[in-house]
Amino acid sequence: MSRIQVIQPEDAEGRLKEIYTEIVQKRGQLSEVLKIQSLRPESIVKHMDLYLEIMFSKSELSRAQREMMAVVVSMANQCSYCATHHGSALNHYWKNPEKLELLKTDFLSLDLSEKELGLCKFARLLTLHPESNKKTDLTRDLKEFGLSDAAILDATLVVSYFNFVNRMVLTLGVEIETDEGENYKY
Repeated sequence: MSRIQVIQPEDAEGRLKEIYTEIVQKRGQLSEVLKIQSLRPESIVKHMDLYLEIMFSKSELSRAQREMMAVVVSMANQCSYCATHHGSALNHYWKNPEKLELLKTDFLSLDLSEKELGLCKFARLLTLHPESNKKTDLTRDLKEFGLSDAAILDATLVVSYFNFVNRMVLTLGVEIETDEGENYKY
């Protein structure tokens, strides 16, 4: 249950109602992680802009690779809300629920490419031990896998974004929607 007041769509007025309506038109559904920000409607807009830039913009990283990293970060943070949402998005590309479950529990045992395994390790290490960058260059392995500096930036943005959202979800008590993923447009 949410730990702060949330304005539901049926109670929304003015700018918040406009924002909610636009999200449903574009995305198919209004997620709880956006509704938790209802007391600051413009933060929803800025949040969506950031999300779309990080997860949907042109990148050397595929959409599936970005969703895969989102799941790894969310599992490391024990954020079932984001792991569920982004697991559904990833499975839209993978179409393999068993592989997805293994990603969540033991990605090291998955048959991933060297680059994908490197991205998963990077996502988990940067999430759990961001201070490790003081001891070693975490980007070195990614460069060895052939990622450009732009792709490394994209990977870092994905990891950073999901750490931000995981903390918001966990702190404010965001719960998974009962009809999760049924109407989302991937």
